[in-house]
Amino acid sequence: MSGSAAGSSALGDPAVRESVRIGGEPPATVAARRWRRWRLPVIVAGLLAVSVMFAALIQPDLSSEPLAVDNPGDDGARAVAQVLGRQGVHITATHDLGTAVARATAGTTLAVVTTSALDGAALVELARTEADLVVIDADDDALRALTDHALINTWEQTGASRDAGCQDPDAVAAGTVSGAAYSVLALDERATVCFGASTPKVGAYAVTTQNGRTVRVLADSTVLVNSHVAEAGNAALALRALGKHEQLTWFLPRPASYDQVQGAGGENMGAFFPPGAGPVLAWLGLVLVVVAVWRGRALGRVVTEPLPVTVRAAETTVGRARLYRRARSRGHAAASLRAAAARRTAARLGLPRSADAPAIITALAAATGRGTDEVADLLYGPPPTDDVALRALARALDQLESEVHRT
Repeated sequence: MSGSAAGSSALGDPAVRESVRIGGEPPATVAARRWRRWRLPVIVAGLLAVSVMFAALIQPDLSSEPLAVDNPGDDGARAVAQVLGRQGVHITATHDLGTAVARATAGTTLAVVTTSALDGAALVELARTEADLVVIDADDDALRALTDHALINTWEQTGASRDAGCQDPDAVAAGTVSGAAYSVLALDERATVCFGASTPKVGAYAVTTQNGRTVRVLADSTVLVNSHVAEAGNAALALRALGKHEQLTWFLPRPASYDQVQGAGGENMGAFFPPGAGPVLAWLGLVLVVVAVWRGRALGRVVTEPLPVTVRAAETTVGRARLYRRARSRGHAAASLRAAAARRTAARLGLPRSADAPAIITALAAATGRGTDEVADLLYGPPPTDDVALRALARALDQLESEVHRT
């Protein structure tokens, strides 16, 4: 009784029951063996998951579009945008006219960056907004519409450093600008022009008032792009012109064909993937290569093994013919007979393996004295419709080959 009771008590222990269930091995031993078996896939999966999380967290959403506030390249405006953000200016970037107009309320700033893609109706909508405007790289039509005909472009060009040469507080604080190659011309006394090269009415920066709001014009975007913003007083001018209010809408119009061109090319295929997908995909590819090499080595080298029996060619032919017959595949059978006959007769007549059908037909007609239409019908005619026609075709092909070999 005591032994039976002891045995029952032992089997009541969960660890003992698990040991008995798995064949007498302790759970710790089984767990260790399973870990050794699955540790590499688990480690690989863990590293991949960590890489995805890390890339998703640290990869910023960047672009390569010129003058975009998220473009860190030489022609982008990300440096100015980041400094403005640290100064408390909230920037909303958009390519949509409706969004830009809706956000251009009183007490905000609307930056219109390049205007070549805007038509007259769009310019009228922008001119009716109540926000202060900063017009950058504008054409003549845009300048006239957005400044109430106070300014137009001029072709006075100089890349040299320019002094303020005016009484505007922002221009005076900047002192000089560098890299501005283009200028605007004031048509009347409403506009104050600064950073001119020769005359007070011509300069790289201008300020005017229209319908109770201030319009600032940067004739050349060079002063605020990443590659030149740190030169002279470029940064001061750009930050003071764009940072007058806490809300800044960065309106960068796109031509109508821009999205079509981007969609047709392969460059923007990354738009279908989330930010940071590039490094993750590269890491995933590396992991797949490592796993393939690991599993390939586990399989070992290829070992040749002799076949247990030798299958004669005649038996293979008969077996294939039976399969064709069972499937009633007369077309395939006829094609095989015709191809073999054409190959053998062509070789007999000395034709190359690359000879086309017209060359084979002409050579066979000349060798056998048959007409080309008859030879073409035998070798390349329609497939037989029944077994009688298939047998007739086989006999005709055999007769054709005998005529060629007799020659």
